[in-house]
Formats: sequence, C-alpha cells, structure tokens
Amino acid sequence: MRSGADFLEPDHFKSPVKSVTKRSEHVEITQVKKLKNFINGEWKAPSTEKMTKVYNPADSEILADVPLSSAEDVKAATRAAVSAQKKWALVPAPQRAEVLYKAGLIMKEKKEYLARLLTMENGKVIEEARGEVQEGIDMAFYMAGEGRRLFGQTTPSELKDKFAMSVRAPVGVVGIITPWNFPIAIATWKSFPAIVAGNAVVWKPATETPFMAFELAGILQESGLPEGVLNVVFGSGSNVGEAMIEEDDIRVISFTGSNEVGRHIAGKCGSRLKKVSLEMGGKNGVIVMDDADLSLAVEGILWSAFGTSGQRCTACSRVMVHENVKKELEERLLRETAKLTIGSGLDESIKVGPIINRGGLEKIQQYVDIGKQEGAKLLTGGSVMNQGALEKGCYFAPTIFTDVTPDMRIAREEIFGPVVSLIPVKSFEEAVHINNQVEFGLSSSIFTKDVNRVFAAQRDLDTGIVYVNAGTTGAEIHLPFGGTKGTGNGHRDSGVAALDVFTEWKAVYVDFSGRLQRAQIDVEEGS
Repeated sequence: MRSGADFLEPDHFKSPVKSVTKRSEHVEITQVKKLKNFINGEWKAPSTEKMTKVYNPADSEILADVPLSSAEDVKAATRAAVSAQKKWALVPAPQRAEVLYKAGLIMKEKKEYLARLLTMENGKVIEEARGEVQEGIDMAFYMAGEGRRLFGQTTPSELKDKFAMSVRAPVGVVGIITPWNFPIAIATWKSFPAIVAGNAVVWKPATETPFMAFELAGILQESGLPEGVLNVVFGSGSNVGEAMIEEDDIRVISFTGSNEVGRHIAGKCGSRLKKVSLEMGGKNGVIVMDDADLSLAVEGILWSAFGTSGQRCTACSRVMVHENVKKELEERLLRETAKLTIGSGLDESIKVGPIINRGGLEKIQQYVDIGKQEGAKLLTGGSVMNQGALEKGCYFAPTIFTDVTPDMRIAREEIFGPVVSLIPVKSFEEAVHINNQVEFGLSSSIFTKDVNRVFAAQRDLDTGIVYVNAGTTGAEIHLPFGGTKGTGNGHRDSGVAALDVFTEWKAVYVDFSGRLQRAQIDVEEGS
C-alpha cells in the first residue's frame, strides 16, 4: 500500500501520526508534508501544484499541506471509478459487505488513534471525537448487514402465470462532498451505503480536515476494497466540487454543507437530470415548558448548544422557554456555563474546544454584534477568547442571549458557533409556532412531563428529528438523518433510507404463460 503523504516512512503505508492505543498517549505529527489524492488504489500527486495548509485550530500549528486539485484530477478519479464499478457491481452483495465488516474492525482497533488525529485537525474535544469515530464503526457494521438484505419486494401479478418483483440496482458512480465538522462520520454515512449497494465513489473531503479521508481510504484498502471503488480528490468546491457536478459519469451528488451551496448544486444537477441528496443545516430549537425538569433541560441545552463549540447542523441555537420558568432557567444556565472548561480538545478535562478557523470566529462575532444591535440582552460570553493558553487558537466564549424575539436575525439564521438565544413564550402552541417559523427543519426538542404535549409535539414540530426530554443532538445511525424545508431536498443519510440515494428501483416481470400478455389490456373483466 502506497503512502498518501510524503512522510518519513516511504516503504509502505504509514499514517502521519504515531500509533496510539491508550488514552494517555499523545499523538504527534511526525513531519509536515504534502498529502496526495487517492485514485485507482494509489496515492497520486495532483495535476496542479497548488496547495493549502491544514491548521490545528487549538494552537494554529501547521499540520500538513493539502492539494487544491483540478477538474483533470476529478476526471481521472471518475474514469477509475467507472471501470471499477462495473466489476464491483457483479460481486455478490454479502461479499461486498465483508469489506465493510473488516473496515469496522480496523476502525475499532484504531479508535483512539483516529479520535486524537480528528481532534488535532478539527478541534472538537476528545470525548466527542471518540463518539464520532464510533459512529463510523457503527455505520460500517450496520451497512455491512444490508449486504444480506438490500430488500426489494415481491408482489402478485394482475395476470395469470406471471411473476412480479422489484429489486435495487446500483446507480453507478456517486460523488460525495463532506464537511469539516464531522469528517469521518458523515463520510461513512454516505460512502458505506454506496459501496455495499455496488457503486463506486468519488469523494471530495473538506480541505480543513483531510487526515480522516487519508485514514479512511487506507482502512478500506486494507479491508480489501478493490482499486478504484473509492477515490479521494482534495480541493475546493469551486474546482473539485464543480467538476464532479459536470462529470456525466457521476450520477449522484450527495452533499452536506451550507444552504447557499446546496441550492447551487441542486440547480446545476437538476439541469443535468442528476440525482442529488442535500443536507444543509438547521436552526434548531429546544422547547422548555413550565412543567419541565429544569436540571435536565439545562444539561440538554448546554450539551446541544456548546458541544462541538456549536459547530453542528443539529446544534441548539434557540430555546423557547415558558415565561413562568424563564428567570430560573437563565440563572441555572449561567451557573453551569461558567463551569465549562475551554481549551485544546486533547485535554480530557476540556468541555469546549476551538472554532475551526479565523473565518468562523469572525462570522460568530458578527452575529453577536447583530444580536446586540437588534436589542437582545447578552447574558454571558459574546467575544473571542485569546488570552493566555488560548492566545494562538480560535476560541469563542459560550454565549447566551435572552429576551430574543422570533423576528431577530440571531433567532432565524444559522450562526454555527456557541451562541444560543432564549425566546420567552406563553404557551405550548406559541412555542411550536415559533419553532416552525424558521427556514430550516432539521432537529427540535421539548422538555415536558405532560404526555399529551409530548405526542402533540411529535406530530406538530416541523423537523426531520424530534427529541423528547433531550437536547437537539444525538442521532443514531440506524434511523434516517435529515430535515424539512431549507435543511434538505427530501433524501436522508443513515438508516435504510440512505440506500434510496445510492440505488435505483428496477421492476422485473417474468411471464411463464408461453403467450404474449399485454398487462391491463388482457385482464379479464370482473377479475
């Protein structure tokens, strides 16, 4: 196996970090070098010499250089995928599944190592990184199980001596475009169902987090995935992403990212009659009723709002709190927020890590300033943290606004940072109405002890995910992930629903009557 980076060990595949198996061991980059693309089972230098640097957001240390590839590299990856897919589709699905089983076992063995590397390039605290790697492990085993299902349907025919059924068929070559905030979990949500269904993959990872792509490609190769079934092309959306859309042989684009980019992709794919799956973020709300367990609600809000430093599409950004408990909830949130530890995610004691980069910091600060201008009351936070040990990193203080109104921009637009807005409400009905007012519809939550409200909330909250007495994060891989309205276009990641993105339904009719039967024309009257 060839190395994807020009590191010190040229003789065989080696990761860019020292192997670790214990939580106490420290991960160190052995040497800053240039990553390469993974095409047709080989790590290949890109056609362009343009590169961009990968930084550790905790301290701004340069970790590596990642290619800014061109359309030529996408074309090479697509050619390899087309050739490989024809053979891969003929491999029995249970055998395709064996590759994913092996990948899951390797990921499980390397879980701590992968988690620490993820924290270094992404910034999220180590316990969250471990959780994300576990998602990838879970997805490997779950989708491997689909290799013995991939169910279609059998159904009675309307004619005598005729058999009817439907089966799933692979689409061919699929393109996946994944974000930096979940660089291995979302990649497995998309690539594993595509692979087990008999497709080949061209993958554009985020340039901010290339090491997870480097590692996953190596793991799948080690698991026995044939050359060309998975190809990784690093680069920008404007170059690599656009080239993937324009490649006729890439029949599906599965994208997770911003609403703006998703709309652009949908328009271009629509003009080409290309299948597209979009997951584009949220403005997620927690409802806290006056009968709620406030201790539990505070815990759920803090985890949902400040976990991953608010950089989740499912992060809690709004809290619709009943006016009868608003003051007490504010006081409890302030006390608990003050206890949060902030710093490098590799420190086991840290609860809130850095923002991905300086651009992210600037965007969050702009929204905080907007909130102040709109008249929201700032309870805590609201500024960049750059003193002492945090000086070199990208840190933003956990921020809480109160007395926010539903029409304010901070209550409607996705901020993607540790900022939460408290919106007072007088009733359950008002809370649901405010929750559903926004453009997005990914995740929502309600804290209440009233079973009637629980069932009404499940019915009335216009989101793809609903939690009861929990925060807005914590989706499990065997259920569909996605949302309504501006969050997506109707498709879902995860669960069996993910297979619908990467397969086509094929109807099959077997006529054993020995004569031509013309369906509805030859159906006997009264039958």
